Amino acid sequence: QRNATPTTTTMASKNASSGAGGGGGGGECASPGCTNVVEKRLACPTCVKLGLPPTYFCSQSCFKKNYATHKRIHKIALQIMEAQKGSSGHRKTPPDGVTCDPSAPPEIRLSEPQWASSYSFSGSLRPTLLSPRRPMPPAIRRPDYADHMAGVSDSEQRDRASNNSIRVYGPDELEGECGLRHATAMGREVLDAGGKALRVGVTTDEVDRVVHEACIERGVYPSPLNYYNFPKSVCTSVNEVICHGIPDYREVRDGDIVNIDVTTYNKGGYHGDLNETFMVGNVDDEGKKLVKTAFDCLSAALSMVKPGTLYRDLGTAIHKVASANKCSVVRTYCGHGIGSLFHTAPNVPHYHKNKAKGVMRPGHVFTVEPMINLGTPGDTTWGDNWTAVTSDGKRSAQFEHTVLVTKTGCEILTMRENEPIMCWDPDLVHGETAAACMEEEIEEKEACR
Repeated sequence: QRNATPTTTTMASKNASSGAGGGGGGGECASPGCTNVVEKRLACPTCVKLGLPPTYFCSQSCFKKNYATHKRIHKIALQIMEAQKGSSGHRKTPPDGVTCDPSAPPEIRLSEPQWASSYSFSGSLRPTLLSPRRPMPPAIRRPDYADHMAGVSDSEQRDRASNNSIRVYGPDELEGECGLRHATAMGREVLDAGGKALRVGVTTDEVDRVVHEACIERGVYPSPLNYYNFPKSVCTSVNEVICHGIPDYREVRDGDIVNIDVTTYNKGGYHGDLNETFMVGNVDDEGKKLVKTAFDCLSAALSMVKPGTLYRDLGTAIHKVASANKCSVVRTYCGHGIGSLFHTAPNVPHYHKNKAKGVMRPGHVFTVEPMINLGTPGDTTWGDNWTAVTSDGKRSAQFEHTVLVTKTGCEILTMRENEPIMCWDPDLVHGETAAACMEEEIEEKEACR
């Protein structure tokens, strides 16, 4: 998930709803004996649903004529998946042997997943087992990947293959009960609920439960859930975890820093994405400096958001703040366009001298989410295929907002109510103190009604 987009990842177009479908062109038809050039990429829909590499045909008629032969591939793929105990085969799918029931004895819940026995960890953090996937009510609108076997978003695949422009959102898409602004407001409420639950002794799985139920209460879908088979409703990244941490049975400890990354998808079909790093208990001075630096990096970047700004220039502003505080900026993951798609153009790298394309225009909506490390900028991924950690085992922190470019500057769509600009308040990112502050804010609002 995330919810951060890898800067180097590209994926082939995959799509079809009936027959073969897709866009783009190039290459020869997949039908045996057919030498026609593929002018439009018409992909087999069953291959897409199974998460297989796309197979392209020159025409619908050629696809139908050779389907009896082609479908043997589907049978073989299903046999392989069955032999792998249901694994979808997608590169991001977490391996088997990682879940157990919440009622299992502590020694079972807190045991390491199978993949960890042969993995070389960069830091002291260790994974535990996960709780089973939490269900969503069928009445809540789901994104296209929610029920896909491999968690693939067909709409994003099409977009990556054919879209070269940044979408401009107008009032009709932003406003109203089902608009983009509503999705971002729900994301803010859900993140606040997750932050309020965070304290010493609470598991990140409990934070996931709170976030999951907060989404259901608001009639929104937690966007990370099943996105390329991500197994939970929120990302919780502890200490040396940079992003995409999977909530598990590990209890949060005194001195931990924990990032909670929330994205919500509303019934209008829009995503709202944000995250914050919380300090739990007695965090040391170095940890406090890191969290404050991550906040200041995001603030510096957002101060530049206005029409005419080059997307690549945000990285320079972030780099200056991080370097001044002897921290480094992660290069592998970047901010992204968001709205009707979870991830889309533009890419928003956070590091100095990047090659990002595009100029900000009114109506652009995107995330900025710099990941800041105490040590080197290098990263590696755990054997769960999701959790990104620092390569030197030192801690990492992050803050994220979804922003709208306006005619005169920007609007932070995921900001707290009555807080239109970023203002550092350590109480709001300090575990139990944050919970108390949020409770006071709720009480004040109730008293005013």
